[in-house]
Amino acid sequence: MASIVECSVHPVVLFTIVDSFERRQDQHARVIGTLLGTNVLGAVEITNCFCVPHNESEDEVAVDIEFAKNMFDLHKKVNPAESIVGWYATGHGITEHSVLIHEYYSRECNNPVHLTINTSLSNQEMAMKAWLGNTMGVPGATQGVVFTPVSFKLVSHEPERVALDTLIQGKSPTTKTVDIFSDLNHVGRACYKLKEMLSAVISYVDNVLSGKTPADNQVGRFLMDLVSNVPQLDTEQFEQMINDNMKDLLMVVYLTTLINTQLTLNEKLVHIRQSSSKEF
Repeated sequence: MASIVECSVHPVVLFTIVDSFERRQDQHARVIGTLLGTNVLGAVEITNCFCVPHNESEDEVAVDIEFAKNMFDLHKKVNPAESIVGWYATGHGITEHSVLIHEYYSRECNNPVHLTINTSLSNQEMAMKAWLGNTMGVPGATQGVVFTPVSFKLVSHEPERVALDTLIQGKSPTTKTVDIFSDLNHVGRACYKLKEMLSAVISYVDNVLSGKTPADNQVGRFLMDLVSNVPQLDTEQFEQMINDNMKDLLMVVYLTTLINTQLTLNEKLVHIRQSSSKEF
């Protein structure tokens, strides 16, 4: 059984957890749910989750296990690559009922990850922590579970990054609507950001060479790796590559237009033939 080395969480998981917390019943202080994803050699990637109904008081906790199993079976039909990797709970941290819930998820997967999210937004920040449950006690006697923190990070694919950037634009209370940029606008914005980063790197190198900024060996090695990975092309080779790609793009556009025209003509001819058949 491989130990958990690191844990990565996708933004959609956090959005789902916050949505389930906002939709909870008034008598519930927190919500819990199942975390879904993959576990490859101890590297856990949490890509999805769903809320599980539960009731808890000072003395006991009850989880709707049948609901959790049915939801996982339905989710498995849509995303067969995802499996149960742990569970989440909103609140400040570990509670006395967390051990009982963790025991259930320990039967569903090996080394379940427990993710806690503080939705109170204290200091305008949603604190998040990942935990692992380890057995503590004397073998053959009374044993308990102690939760130890595990390192985790937020990761996102490119489509998720685009969605996040769009959501950030609408965070201002005066902005009611956000326009979706076209592909060309995205390319332009990416080129502008690349230009800004290149300007910052050039300014840093100039300051180091002039003695204004002390040299950092780690940054220097990173820049050396970056430069070595960039293909060395002269102006003529670069222009030839751009022209070749442009020709390929124009050919694809031409063939797409030709196919659309052919499909439209075929649809019109079929409609005319059907109309003629009805008249005769």
